[in-house]
Amino acid sequence: MKIEKLINSYLDYIESIKRYSPQTVRAYRVDLNQFIEFCNSRNKVIVKDLTERFIKKYLMLLSETGLEKRSISRKLASVRGLLKYAFHNQLIISNPVAYIKNPRSNKKLPEVTTTESILKIYDLADEAEDEPERIKIIFELLYGCALRVSELCDLNFGDLDIKNQTLRVKGKGSKIRIVPVGQKSIEIIEEYLNIKNLQSSNEPLIKTKGGNRIYPRFVYRIINKYLSKVTDIKKKSPHILRHSAATHMLDRGADLSAVKELLGHENLSTTQIYTHVSVERLKSTYKKSHPKS
Repeated sequence: MKIEKLINSYLDYIESIKRYSPQTVRAYRVDLNQFIEFCNSRNKVIVKDLTERFIKKYLMLLSETGLEKRSISRKLASVRGLLKYAFHNQLIISNPVAYIKNPRSNKKLPEVTTTESILKIYDLADEAEDEPERIKIIFELLYGCALRVSELCDLNFGDLDIKNQTLRVKGKGSKIRIVPVGQKSIEIIEEYLNIKNLQSSNEPLIKTKGGNRIYPRFVYRIINKYLSKVTDIKKKSPHILRHSAATHMLDRGADLSAVKELLGHENLSTTQIYTHVSVERLKSTYKKSHPKS
């Protein structure tokens, strides 16, 4: 089978069978298109042409371009998934990436902002001319419920249970989890609902000014605009609020397993990075304030 045909078959598989999110499928498509370009430039167009040595040459080329190790690992994951799929479907007799390890890299700790900075945003939102209630509910759900931006955009009115103070969230792989909603968050949500006449359970919970479902780029612009006014952290994306929520909960003694469930992580190891963030914050506080530091 030609590699290009295999890639198309694999992308259909992860989209329709594995139910990967549209963002993930898009990222895989970009990475695998780059891989097919490399294969074509080396006259490797048949799946059986791929060897461990050839894959290592591809990784070496990525490294020589100055790409970060984390990005190389992501591109390798795309190729790994592709060839695992080919092996399981008996298109190749052995998997050439089976023994190739990810490049070692020092994990960067996620940036976080302070609770005080987030509270300032609500004051700024009150001064906004364009639907301050919408700005506040976006921040409240991303931070108060520690949602991913895709999860926020996918929310329908029927996913919200005001009475039981819960939110039904569709996470990665279309996995459903129930997230608790705090009383302060409920108040902001109700303030928003009071000006919106939402009727159908399938209606988007949050809409653009034109009445359409919000989308990631729309959310990013709002988050970036308001975080820029209250913090000087380098990255000002919606995910910063999720990072901050997890870190603030652990700072206040939350159980790691409970935070894992709230965030919708499959593995505890993914959540454990936030314990390192908390330790680093503790060290920073110590250095700034302890007389013996």
